[in-house]
Amino acid sequence: LRELGCDVPIVADIHFKPEAALEAAKWVDKVRINPGNYADSKKFVIREYTNEQYAAELQRIRERFSPLVELCKKRGIAMRIGTNHGSLSDRILNRYGDTPLGMVESALEFARIARDLDYHDFVFSMKASNPKVMIEAYRLLVARLNELGPDWNYPIHLGVTEAGEGEDARIKSAIGIGSLLADGIGDTIRVSLTEDSPHEIPVAKALVALTSTLTGRMSTAKGAANTAVTTSEQIDLPFDPFSYQRRASEMIAAAAIGDSGERIQLGGEELIRVIVRRAAYDKIAHKIDKLGDYKPEIIFEDAKIEEIDPRDEKAIERLNKSASPQFVTVRDDVDLAVIAAFRLLAAQLDPRHPILLKDELGRKKAERDFLHTLLVASTNIGSLLCDGIGDAILVQGEEAPGQALRLSYNILQAAGSRIFKTDYVACPSCGRTLFNLQTTTAKIKAATSHLKGLKIAIMGCIVNGPGEMADADFGYVGGAPGKVNLYVGKTAVKFNIPEAEAVDRLQDLILERGKWVEPASAIPTVEVVS
Repeated sequence: LRELGCDVPIVADIHFKPEAALEAAKWVDKVRINPGNYADSKKFVIREYTNEQYAAELQRIRERFSPLVELCKKRGIAMRIGTNHGSLSDRILNRYGDTPLGMVESALEFARIARDLDYHDFVFSMKASNPKVMIEAYRLLVARLNELGPDWNYPIHLGVTEAGEGEDARIKSAIGIGSLLADGIGDTIRVSLTEDSPHEIPVAKALVALTSTLTGRMSTAKGAANTAVTTSEQIDLPFDPFSYQRRASEMIAAAAIGDSGERIQLGGEELIRVIVRRAAYDKIAHKIDKLGDYKPEIIFEDAKIEEIDPRDEKAIERLNKSASPQFVTVRDDVDLAVIAAFRLLAAQLDPRHPILLKDELGRKKAERDFLHTLLVASTNIGSLLCDGIGDAILVQGEEAPGQALRLSYNILQAAGSRIFKTDYVACPSCGRTLFNLQTTTAKIKAATSHLKGLKIAIMGCIVNGPGEMADADFGYVGGAPGKVNLYVGKTAVKFNIPEAEAVDRLQDLILERGKWVEPASAIPTVEVVS
């Protein structure tokens, strides 16, 4: 590459083998290590460590890790200490559990060793395939770094790991990465898609470009104190930024679509509902059956929604004194960023009142491509859903009503707020991949996309195997060239299956475990209706 005149820095992403990291560090510009498997093996062993035993384990890690730190320091190259939710070591799991706190402490153990050796050219990352876990871990990391002092202000790299491909992957990436960027967290980003690598770049660039206009903004300097910047003043956050809990609204009933007089419930523990404006509904009413799972549930104008400015103290006081819970949202003419506006509303409003989230405030002023609309809606609505705010959503930045409905439901699925289809966790291709991820993912989706609520992980190799799959129900993992291992949860149950047979064997495994249903032959085809 140097002979070709290419001066793009090269990063070596190392798992399991400290020796490989040491060799790579002689040549590359940056080394990524995973604290969960750099010096620890993964056996899913339950063991209680005494403080003395834990200290001995840390000393063992220091002995394995210090040579790499010294070499990186000598050569003047960088390092990423990159924790992944699914590959925490048994030692960390036994002390902290499978939690964001475990992710943070795992990275800090390695960072302390680097600092003891006066090496500071490192960055942190806290990746997970679940946006809620990923957001909580990064926020907790920032809070811990702030507690440790200003000399712990190291750069932070953002990413949602194994996001998958297509629209779903872009939505999931925007929810995780976009939410944190809007909060002022993050110095570099990677959008991981199970697609050809160049497809990641436009998404990443668009995310960076738009987040400056979407500021949330949770003050990282006061993250540990649970404060947020929503206007020019500080207010208490209406949620715990480090642990998800849905806002405790009360259930109300709104008019269902149609003339039946039926009511549809929302708020409380009910499903988060999808709302459309009447003008949008009128455009698709004649094709409603063709929308499949993407049907609207409530018409905005029929729902008796209170639209207010969250800074209007009289309106807030009136609502909080009302005898019964009211359905409330932010007015379209409010001059606040969306995330800030709805956080402020949730902070000021009595929690019994259900809240309708919007992707945008104000009407769309100029034509733009769907990627921009998707990223804005996913970042704004997804961030708030992951904070536990919202009982219904309205996507109004997309003019095509069928497309807006599909986007609404896909955001709910990606945020883990409402599951209505199969969920896929798929890693991006890399040099370790043992089969064609794109074609394999397409085959698995074709065979299993009707299995509503099931989560299937598709991993190119053992590095992104049982650990990285985290909470998947089933896993399809490259075991050797041309061979696949199948997992139930994190446990491998079928080994060395020829790749040509593996998708069929996955279907058989799902059937054996009682999770298979036959696809309904008469389900209407979902189409985007404009």
